[in-house]
Amino acid sequence: MLLKGRLHNSPYVGVFSVCNESMAIIPKDSTPDEEKLVKRALDVDVHKTFIGGSPLLGSLMVMNSKGAVVADFGELEDLHFMKDDYNILFINDKINAVGNDILASDRVALVHPDFENETIRYIGEALDVEVVKGMIGGIKTVGSVAVVTKNALLVNPQVDEKEIKFLQDLFRLPVHLTTANFGSIYIGASMIANSKGALVGDLSTPIEVFEIEDAIASK
Repeated sequence: MLLKGRLHNSPYVGVFSVCNESMAIIPKDSTPDEEKLVKRALDVDVHKTFIGGSPLLGSLMVMNSKGAVVADFGELEDLHFMKDDYNILFINDKINAVGNDILASDRVALVHPDFENETIRYIGEALDVEVVKGMIGGIKTVGSVAVVTKNALLVNPQVDEKEIKFLQDLFRLPVHLTTANFGSIYIGASMIANSKGALVGDLSTPIEVFEIEDAIASK
């Protein structure tokens, strides 16, 4: 189900939350209504936490069905509900807002081109994926401008045909072009999604909602 809303009184719900097919994580101080909204949109269990005291979960971590990569000032206790079932990597790199800098599916991750090679190796091990450096539409913070589910890849319209082909081949998924939150190219910051639904910022227009819903529903 696709729903519109806010988290932390912000339409940039992807900055404050992260999800996969079975779980969503939202800030510890989220309201009961926000928790219900996320659960209803994504049909997942919802957990509440901070990362190193910060509510910016979507900027500070990325996860797939196998693991999570987290900013190095986080602690294992922040993700105690994951530690028995997921590989968890606390990244030590000059690039630290990993949710903005990594776009990960269950088979591949596209990452900020300035990550250290050693960090790339650790990311691949934690998420159990191939890791490729790159940009989307000339932007290095690939996680902030795209969203990937097991069925589709949503990217901002600044990409050209060559880049679309590269992304299709890399992720082995259809690429859908869209904006969110009334024209923002930062769709990764504006929404969270899995194959069952999405929560998009409440500034998103009816056309944006239609495009996102069409992408999420693709098989």
